[in-house]
Amino acid sequence: MMSAKPTIKLLSTPEIDPEKGLVLTARAVPSPNFDDRPEGMQIEALIVHAISLPPGLYGGAYVEQFFCNQLDQDEHPYFAEIADLKVSSHFFIHRSGELVQFVPIQKRAWHAGKSICMEREAVNDFSIGIELEGCDEDTFETAQYQTLIELTQILIAAVPALTEQHIYGHEDIAPGRKTDPGPGFDWPAFRLALSAQKLQVAAKDDDSL
Repeated sequence: MMSAKPTIKLLSTPEIDPEKGLVLTARAVPSPNFDDRPEGMQIEALIVHAISLPPGLYGGAYVEQFFCNQLDQDEHPYFAEIADLKVSSHFFIHRSGELVQFVPIQKRAWHAGKSICMEREAVNDFSIGIELEGCDEDTFETAQYQTLIELTQILIAAVPALTEQHIYGHEDIAPGRKTDPGPGFDWPAFRLALSAQKLQVAAKDDDSL
């Protein structure tokens, strides 16, 4: 299903297959939980989430199973509460920094729920969802930040309407309902690293002139 015909045109970059909407460094795990974005819709926001299954435990395959509707509710008592949910994100970053892609960039993943972003509802229509393996009570690994920074730069380069000014946490677009990625996510360091990466790229471009 990840090869479905895209509805949004991506710019051609070395890191992305623009036709399939896949990041080449990501391990593809196709999720059935996606559909088309509305006709004419632009991708304008990136939403950072955090998830761990079971809550607070890391390293298993449960998140991938959850996003692919393959979670066995008998594996853990908590799974019975969420087994019937149909959700997904475009990307998932393991604690090791490994990048997984569930949904093509051009398609609408089901990650934001009832939210408001940029004074607009239906946030899934115009956003990309990235899940970090983690929880509100924990910090995140250096490898995860490195992958997130690289992925963000790749997406900004490939998606014409996406900028670093429109990156939000799930907690920002659904306050009171969601709290992720939580206080353990270092927003200042993430944004500073993004700016530094941008400057490095600009310097390389100048040197090549």
